[in-house]
Amino acid sequence: MSVPRATLVRPARRVRGSLRVPPDKSISHRYALLAAVAGGVTVIDDYSTGADCRSTLHCLATLGVPVGQDETPQGLRVTIQGRPDGFAPPAGPVDCGNSGTTMRLLSGLLASQPFTATLVGDASLSSRPMRRVAAPLTAMGATIALTDGGRPPLTITGGPLTAITHTPEVPSAQIKSAVLLAGLRAAGRTVVREPAPTRDHTERALSAFGVAVSRSAEGDVAVEGGARLQGGLHLQVPGDPSATAFLAVAAAGLPDSAVDIDGVGLNPTRTALFDVLRRAGADVTTRVTGERHGEPVGTVRVATGERLDLVIAPDEVPLLIDELPALAALATFGGSIVVHGAGELRVKESDRITALVTGLAAMGADVEEYPDGFAVRGTRRLTGGTVDARHDHRLAMSFAIAALGATHPTAIEGAAIAAVSFPGFFDVIERLRA
Repeated sequence: MSVPRATLVRPARRVRGSLRVPPDKSISHRYALLAAVAGGVTVIDDYSTGADCRSTLHCLATLGVPVGQDETPQGLRVTIQGRPDGFAPPAGPVDCGNSGTTMRLLSGLLASQPFTATLVGDASLSSRPMRRVAAPLTAMGATIALTDGGRPPLTITGGPLTAITHTPEVPSAQIKSAVLLAGLRAAGRTVVREPAPTRDHTERALSAFGVAVSRSAEGDVAVEGGARLQGGLHLQVPGDPSATAFLAVAAAGLPDSAVDIDGVGLNPTRTALFDVLRRAGADVTTRVTGERHGEPVGTVRVATGERLDLVIAPDEVPLLIDELPALAALATFGGSIVVHGAGELRVKESDRITALVTGLAAMGADVEEYPDGFAVRGTRRLTGGTVDARHDHRLAMSFAIAALGATHPTAIEGAAIAAVSFPGFFDVIERLRA
């Protein structure tokens, strides 16, 4: 089903079914970037077909990395011939599209390359702050230029690096990852001190490529400079738990609903959502059935339960940052949610706090905006209406899930952006109607 600029989502009585979700975006990015600096040829099965992960492959090709892409019955297979001795200087700007993950993580690898590269992005990415990644890489020895507002384009002149100990201003897996990737080619031991735990896919991926990663109970993550990555791997990307979130919320919110999802990544730094859904009264079962390259994989079943009130504390936010819009949609079915400490949402693909509150209000929600969060109270059923996804894939999907519980259809402008992380999302929603 093609998704026009404005997609109409009709109310649903329930959702039921079994399915697999798209491959994990975070892991896809990391496997491709590490394969590019490893020796030999690495094959990645079930690589994400989302636009952001395609941007990472495009950027690597621009830097002289041979990248092959083949559609198989199981999904996208990517073949990468590593360049362990360095990338090729690009002939022009390196276009990261809409992908902040691509820009930040690639910056870490480019910080040690002996040439200048300029990373650019679309209008949305060009409005996002990059000083927090530029600062530690500059401290390590790279030269980085940004606009006066600290936003892209981001011009990096790499060279010899010196290890640092870095404490990010706010918890960020992307900043942590950029510093660790730069640390692979820095003299000494590079340490990132996390103020709160964040997703650890980079650490697990580094281990899969043969790099020793040390972790302390206090939250320090460290790598030694000079590590040579072992290529020639055959990797498989598990299903994306952040994509699972939207289907899980639909099953938790609509009466008499149940959804079974197989092949989902169950990394402990990504499963906080399922614990929160249980707190909200949903019936949630997760089961680890295996492991792929250090990443636990298994099944998730979510069924309707009670509707209880939720309070998300600031220290919970780092491990829920991508799922908060979905949880806001859950509260529109009943119960409530109050979120504080989530100011980072304002510098995502959109200002997710204002855009989320504006959209849900347009659909008839009882919603309130805070400087660092929001509140949604399920005191009344949504009426539907017209909302703008603001070029933000997670907002498009959150509005669509909330729309399933409305009394009338909802038109979502810019809904096609959902394909950034969940190609075929609207087809899946239609298949689950029961």
